Amino acid sequence: MSIATPALSVLDLVPVRTGQTSSQAIAASLSLAQRADELGYRRYWFAEHHNMPAVASTTPPVLIAAAAARTRRIRVGSGGVMLPNHSPLVVAEQFAALEALAPGRIDLGIGRAPGSDPVITQLLRQSGTTSDVERFPNHVTDIRSLVSAEGATLRFTSGGTYDVRATPASTSTPEVWLLGSSDYSAQLAAGMGLPYVFANHFSGDGLERALDLYRGQFQPSETLAEPRTFVTANAVVAHTDAQARAAALPQARMMARLRGGKPLTALETVEQAAAAEASDGLAAPVFDAMMSRWFVGTGPEVRSRLAEFAARHGVDEVMVSPVSAATEDEPMDAAPSRLRTLELLAA
Repeated sequence: MSIATPALSVLDLVPVRTGQTSSQAIAASLSLAQRADELGYRRYWFAEHHNMPAVASTTPPVLIAAAAARTRRIRVGSGGVMLPNHSPLVVAEQFAALEALAPGRIDLGIGRAPGSDPVITQLLRQSGTTSDVERFPNHVTDIRSLVSAEGATLRFTSGGTYDVRATPASTSTPEVWLLGSSDYSAQLAAGMGLPYVFANHFSGDGLERALDLYRGQFQPSETLAEPRTFVTANAVVAHTDAQARAAALPQARMMARLRGGKPLTALETVEQAAAAEASDGLAAPVFDAMMSRWFVGTGPEVRSRLAEFAARHGVDEVMVSPVSAATEDEPMDAAPSRLRTLELLAA
């Protein structure tokens, strides 16, 4: 019996390679979002990370607005907004405005991690009131209320009330997802009756347990009757296995730096990574392990593996993070290598 082909979506960190400007990196990602829309991908999400030399996805709402304006059909959203960095009301207002901009196409993926280091956390706190991570469940509830047509009602200890809405006259609301890489987020999403995504592209450890907890403890809500989830995965697709492995090496070296506590750099090109690896062997200890978890190869091979992966975890959708690195001759304001991954998968 054949395995059903899952729907495909995209997670984008807006990678910045050596010599590339932020403007060029964002232009490349927006062109990728347009092509994903044309190819029939289900959704396109932007991550939130701060102060990383190789990542320009710092403000998902801004990138979502730009992508929504350049696409027609695809859902666009955050993967995710790191709620401890932000006031719940500001998040609700931003995504209510995005929903008004692209009705029926906005996803609000929410995470509990800060997305950076303690220094950045303190800088964010200096720029305005941010969330208390211990009150994360309450803040998720607040956001859901604020973006609804009814809004939220504050009750004063003196007995009065005060109505608050994220936008004055909404006709639809963004779809709220909880994201995470731990049992906590899976259990919280289940208890709140929200859709849930495990960050498998970053850390595959605990995926099966998280999904089992989510499905086993799920409580139906007004917006969701049954558990709803999908899986994420790093993908690099090329015309040959050798080309795919070469295009995966720069990201593997980046992950090796991150896990080894080494200074981060802009993403190396394929040629730079090959030359550097030959001398320093940075990724060698982890490369094979990463390749066993990532989806690297030709289009037919990766499509087949993704279908098996989706079937194994009982989902109808896989969100791929196209981590194909650029070659030296690729234009700075485009992403032919990442585009190749999306086109070969969609084929």
